[in-house]
Amino acid sequence: MELKYQDELIPAVIQDEKTGKVLMLGYMNSAALDETLRSGFVTFYSRSRKKLWVKGETSGHKLRVREIRVDCDRDAVLVRAELTGPGCCHLGYESCFFRALTPEAGEAIVEPCRFDPGEVYKEKRP
Repeated sequence: MELKYQDELIPAVIQDEKTGKVLMLGYMNSAALDETLRSGFVTFYSRSRKKLWVKGETSGHKLRVREIRVDCDRDAVLVRAELTGPGCCHLGYESCFFRALTPEAGEAIVEPCRFDPGEVYKEKRP
């Protein structure tokens, strides 16, 4: 299937396969998508580090692929996945979308923290 990459990247929306909740947004290049398909675990391309990375490689909270869909314009993918740990967000939340913006309150945290990132990442990060 021919996908439409922009600057060699395609946005990948990650969705919990059971609840439908959006867990995160990442970017894949063709190598990351190939590795995701091959391994069965979500692999992204890090724009800052300029290399592939498996989501959860440090925390152990990986994303097991259940289905990959392509949007109508073929310029984005939706990955329906099973989260293997308590959260997807490196700040300790289930979803990276744990904040809400409202006209009244501005920014507010609307989800509970699921794990202590200080414990999960202790001595695992450089």
